[in-house]
Amino acid sequence: MSMIDRALRPDAGPAGTASALLTIDLAAIAENYRRLAARAGSATCAAVVKADAYGLGADRVAPVLAAAGCRHFFVAQVGEGVALRSILGPGAVIAVLNGTAPGGEATCADHDLVPVLNDRSQFDGWQGLARRRARCLPAILQVDTGMARFGFAPEEAGALLDRPDALAGLDLRLVMSHLACAGEPGSPVNAAQLSVFRAVRRRLPAVPASLAASSGIFLGPDFHFDMVRPGAALYGIAPQEGGPNPMRPVIGLRARVMQTRNVPAGTPVGYGHAATVARDSRLATVAIGYADGLFRSTAGGAAWFGGARLPVVGRVSMDSLVLDVTDVAPGTLGPGALVDIVGPERDVDAVAAAAGTIGYEVLTNLGHRFHRLYLGA
Repeated sequence: MSMIDRALRPDAGPAGTASALLTIDLAAIAENYRRLAARAGSATCAAVVKADAYGLGADRVAPVLAAAGCRHFFVAQVGEGVALRSILGPGAVIAVLNGTAPGGEATCADHDLVPVLNDRSQFDGWQGLARRRARCLPAILQVDTGMARFGFAPEEAGALLDRPDALAGLDLRLVMSHLACAGEPGSPVNAAQLSVFRAVRRRLPAVPASLAASSGIFLGPDFHFDMVRPGAALYGIAPQEGGPNPMRPVIGLRARVMQTRNVPAGTPVGYGHAATVARDSRLATVAIGYADGLFRSTAGGAAWFGGARLPVVGRVSMDSLVLDVTDVAPGTLGPGALVDIVGPERDVDAVAAAAGTIGYEVLTNLGHRFHRLYLGA
């Protein structure tokens, strides 16, 4: 009997009553970090743990990454940084990608966070705090090289750096940007952004630079600079489109069958009668739905049981979905059985593709009703 099966015995307490089990392989996350760090060569490998480590639990994930050698962490919001500081303690470098909102600078500094300065307002606010506290404050400068999202436009950065006192009160730790099309290795946008970034970096030759996140690492050494910032790839998401995924899978998701029934050909199923069975069928109702992060838009989705593919029939409901289990041997899949929603036969990226989305969204929408089992701590 496997660890997972033992955890879901009827007498296993909360896990035994859970409708679904989410396994999170911390050893796989650590191994993915080591693989990415090796590919990055001499560049420092940071880790992005925003959105509660992409939904997997920053309190469990970040210490494992630290134990694997990571010393630089990125979050999106100041509140995430404050929480992460309490998890990691002093010593780790924690950067805030969104920077600080007006009035939030003191909180950022008090918790030893490094803001990414994305515009003049953030720049002036952080520099003003440094002046009031009469000390140099660490900062990261972001330049928009072609995404029209965060960061100074190149000409704005140039005008800023033309000022003789531009960096007064600031310990500029990094100049960074973000790639828009790194998941598509053949996109000309990658080379265009690289060219713009190199031009900006020439203005700050002594400051370390960072351009590549997960996908950018796989574009080659020209994109690595001094630091890479993987996020999604740490958690098993394929970093580039097409070809095999070089990352170890991190999550498994199994859901419990609550009911089975036999229905004749022509039976409509679920809300809106969106599907009708074409043959005499056996259907299983499984306790997982869009309230748990399994998107209602899932089309052509399936679960797996003992190597057998179980197609989703009709619409995903809030708390349940229906599977066609006709081709599974009678008596082998009944109430209480567990089917794989994410597993060896269907990874996070495949689940996302069936819903018309990306693996990032699947991970960050994982529900809170699952029993979570952390492996390889």
